[in-house]
Amino acid sequence: MTVERAANGRVEIAYETFGAPAGEPMLIVMGLGMQMLLWHPDFCTALADTGFSVARYDNRDIGLSTHLREAGAPSLLRILARPAAAARYRIDDMADDGIAVLDSLGWASAHVVGVSMGGMIAQTMAIRHPHRVRSLTSIMSTPSTRIGRPSMRAMAVLATPPVRNREAAGRRMVDLFRVIGSPRYPHDDAWLREVGLQAYDRSHDPAGVARQLAAINASADRRPGLSRLAIPTLVLHGEADPMVRPSGGRATAAAVPGARLVTYPGMGHDLPRALWDDMISEIREVTAAGRSRS
Repeated sequence: MTVERAANGRVEIAYETFGAPAGEPMLIVMGLGMQMLLWHPDFCTALADTGFSVARYDNRDIGLSTHLREAGAPSLLRILARPAAAARYRIDDMADDGIAVLDSLGWASAHVVGVSMGGMIAQTMAIRHPHRVRSLTSIMSTPSTRIGRPSMRAMAVLATPPVRNREAAGRRMVDLFRVIGSPRYPHDDAWLREVGLQAYDRSHDPAGVARQLAAINASADRRPGLSRLAIPTLVLHGEADPMVRPSGGRATAAAVPGARLVTYPGMGHDLPRALWDDMISEIREVTAAGRSRS
């Protein structure tokens, strides 16, 4: 699959597409420290098979997109204690990266789907650029770092020392989702390991993940902006999510007028294959409501 590039000032964003170019535009946004590879190709293809032209991308400071190494590596203590001082950019800037992908694709607007930090970015795209977003789907995310805070076990994952080699990166991806993933559903360990290996080959920049985390913590509460949206909105959340606990999803849905909230028992901070059909059905419903915004 060909990797294309979009430009937001000096930041370049690497992206890929699935489906026919004439399909209905959909941008999918990944979460903290996760490359676009974590959008399973089968999930992307399933979306494309329902008539969407799907674009996935690496956020800044991860994967093949620009890494802002000159900004340094903020410590976890500084990120938590003085986020405004630790951050060199905000979620607002990352949302503008997503808009740059739309521009590069020639899409005047698109349905936007984001998971975790990607949900925060998607929310911000809708707030800052409502005319560019046909519908919003926020998955396992929150409008504020004060809502749905991680469990202590999930927080410990953020503080784990970085891996030092390729094989360790593969093991780390498997181990990570054993902590934050869905307790009711099986994990595809072979695929997770392969993604970890591929991600290490594409880039391994722990400081970039720290800079993303600083951006999350330094960004403002999005509820005032969400309350002004007139965009069809869907919120999906796992009832067993330890990384962004369910109150984050409930707060997101409560903030957006008319938003639909769907929660899944036994789902953690991942996208279990067994739930894909239902999730895609829900996404198709909200995108149908947003089709008139094209």
